[in-house]
Amino acid sequence: MRKILILYAKYGGGHSSAANAIKNYIDNHYEDTETNMVDCMEYINRALNKISTGTYKKITSATPRLWKKVYHNSEKGILSKISNGSNKFMARKLYHLVEEYSPDIIISTHMFSTQMISYLKKKNKVNCKLATILTDFAPHDQWLVGCKYGDFFFVSNENMRETLINSFGISKHKVFATGIPLSEKFNESFDRQKIYEEFGLKPDKKTILFFGGGEFGLGKSRTVAILKALAKHLDEYQIIAISGRNKRMHDAFVEIYEELGNPPELKIYDFITNVPEAMSISCLVVTKPGGLTSSESLASQLPMLIINPIPGQEEANAEFIEQAGAAIWLRPNDDVDIVIHNLLESPDALDKMKTCASKIAHIDATRDICETILNDNNK
Repeated sequence: MRKILILYAKYGGGHSSAANAIKNYIDNHYEDTETNMVDCMEYINRALNKISTGTYKKITSATPRLWKKVYHNSEKGILSKISNGSNKFMARKLYHLVEEYSPDIIISTHMFSTQMISYLKKKNKVNCKLATILTDFAPHDQWLVGCKYGDFFFVSNENMRETLINSFGISKHKVFATGIPLSEKFNESFDRQKIYEEFGLKPDKKTILFFGGGEFGLGKSRTVAILKALAKHLDEYQIIAISGRNKRMHDAFVEIYEELGNPPELKIYDFITNVPEAMSISCLVVTKPGGLTSSESLASQLPMLIINPIPGQEEANAEFIEQAGAAIWLRPNDDVDIVIHNLLESPDALDKMKTCASKIAHIDATRDICETILNDNNK
């Protein structure tokens, strides 16, 4: 029986979601295979994990410009050395897990776990296969520390693949532009009539899915202004507005709903569990450009109105998707009402963006990644 160790870290939800998608696919489709999914940072030190993930959330939400500097400076210079050095130290602790579980394959969805396992392979402590899944739309140097010890690299697009090959010297036989892993639910066919009924929406009206920022709560006043601008078009559109687990944002959304006289075309939620279903009935998604949410939107062939990206990785995501024609990035100096009016009132803007989204979507990413790793002839 092959044993697969899947490592992730909770800095944003995309890394754990990608790990979950991989684990579920392998468990459902491969016999004689055992999987173990572990948060590498929590395993090493639960208190350190709590502090570091909490600090990440605070910096990205309260001082995004500072995070942008941290993000870019961590590629080179002193911050890079500190990061690499600390991960070498933590790798020694992670080695106990690897030694105990004795996996045939390690799949990593976070740069920290990739660095740690690469270091252990360099020291001949680990001799199993290492697969890294990069969960954004542009590479970052920290993902590729010790890259010569990696066996597979899975990226979201061909541009990233070419960068890894030409700029980092990774063999073209090791890099695959599969896309980011998604839940298998994005391959399902849904009963759209039933979904409309569950949300209390009308099938003959276009639906906008609006993610308001979630736990990061970025740009609250800007996000509220965007919802108000969208709500001016309730004669033609209906909106599913999700505030995330952010009480201030939720209260502001409810206030807008009440000011408008409780319109049935505007549905307010703090969170939903049926995102694939909601995307299947939508014509536009308004969201931060996290790697996972962006991939889900593209797999659903949904045009994107991008708001409040976290500086660094999410800005790179926004730039890639906008340049591909699948999104409009609503920047801080843009007039919210004008951008939204032009987008929603244009007769063919959303259709053109939908076509572009379908061209860069990777709906079978999870399957393709698992098949590449598990059907490898050199295992």
